[in-house]
Amino acid sequence: MTDKHALLDGAGTDTRLAHLGSDPAGFHGFVNPPIVRASTVLFPDCETMATGNQKYTYGTHGTPTTDALCDALNELEGAAGTLILSSGLAAVTVPFLTFLSPGDHALVVDSVYWPTRRFCNTVLKRMGVTVEYYEPAIGAGIAALIKPNTRLVHLEAPGSNTMEMQDVGAISAVAHQQGAVVTMDNTWATPLYFRPLDHGVDISIHAATKYPAGHSDILMGTVSANEAHWSALEEMNTNMGLCGAAEDSYLVLRGLRTMGVRLEHHQKSALSIARWLESHEDVARVLHPALPSFPGHAIWKRDFKGSSGVFSFVLKTDKPADFTPRAHAFLNALRLFGLGYSWGGYESLAVPVNLADRTIAKGPTEGPVIRLQIGLENVEDLQRDLERGFAAVKAL
Repeated sequence: MTDKHALLDGAGTDTRLAHLGSDPAGFHGFVNPPIVRASTVLFPDCETMATGNQKYTYGTHGTPTTDALCDALNELEGAAGTLILSSGLAAVTVPFLTFLSPGDHALVVDSVYWPTRRFCNTVLKRMGVTVEYYEPAIGAGIAALIKPNTRLVHLEAPGSNTMEMQDVGAISAVAHQQGAVVTMDNTWATPLYFRPLDHGVDISIHAATKYPAGHSDILMGTVSANEAHWSALEEMNTNMGLCGAAEDSYLVLRGLRTMGVRLEHHQKSALSIARWLESHEDVARVLHPALPSFPGHAIWKRDFKGSSGVFSFVLKTDKPADFTPRAHAFLNALRLFGLGYSWGGYESLAVPVNLADRTIAKGPTEGPVIRLQIGLENVEDLQRDLERGFAAVKAL
């Protein structure tokens, strides 16, 4: 594998995805790592049992299947180690529990994924941790919010639903000056389009439910850490008894093989539809970082290698009281777009965006916000489906 790793270091993205986490020689020549379901692991003698001096000691600490996925993700992230967890939310909460204690202060971006905010406002509050939400575009200005007890700064870029960009490098630099840990939810971009650890982030978080799995049938979260923070993260995970399932790890590893090809298609189709919506008479604004019209476009262009299939737009209306009926009329008329949470799968989805949880970054106010996940269908068919929604709004 040493020679293979050296070869992959200079290989293209799709070549690396096809071979990372794969060691056929270690599994009798089979291309895909087998699914190893395990709880009990036997030891050859009492001495080995007492020292734990063998590769596997119990199923919660990893199997050849979960290790294969972790190895692949470590390579993609440039990480010292990766945890596999049961969901994207679990991938956020474990680092928070690792590095925050009663009396600590945490800074969390105000455009954060709603379940993350819920965890902060309930569990962390009960623990005695103070959470303060900050403006996504704050950049180095976050220095004004840092307190002596600030222990963690959490980023998400683009922001959930409204796609706000963040200056990851600038925020990380300021946080580190004060000794704070920097975590980032990078689910939208995947490590193919943005590698947080290369920009100063300590811990990169993903809902592997989305693009790595790619088929809307797996729940998984991953946490990849740099050398300085890996041991503490791993210890907390061990103490909590958390682990990923072998079957799910196998399927996510299989999904990685095609993630590069799928992301290119998602990106191309989403940009095509976003540009079409920008010129549509019934759209007030399109929220997509890769569009030059988007306020955070310059940061996206500087730091990111691509864009994925998720973005939002604002329905045009001159009557604030009509926001909910218009959004519902639009969404109920869709036939190809499913009404469902999550994203990253092969199918297109649409959901109404609720911004009531925001405290600093209020988001668009000129109309209802609709979030789209552009799947792998033909663009022309998706555009016709969206026109059904616009027609339904006009019919109100």
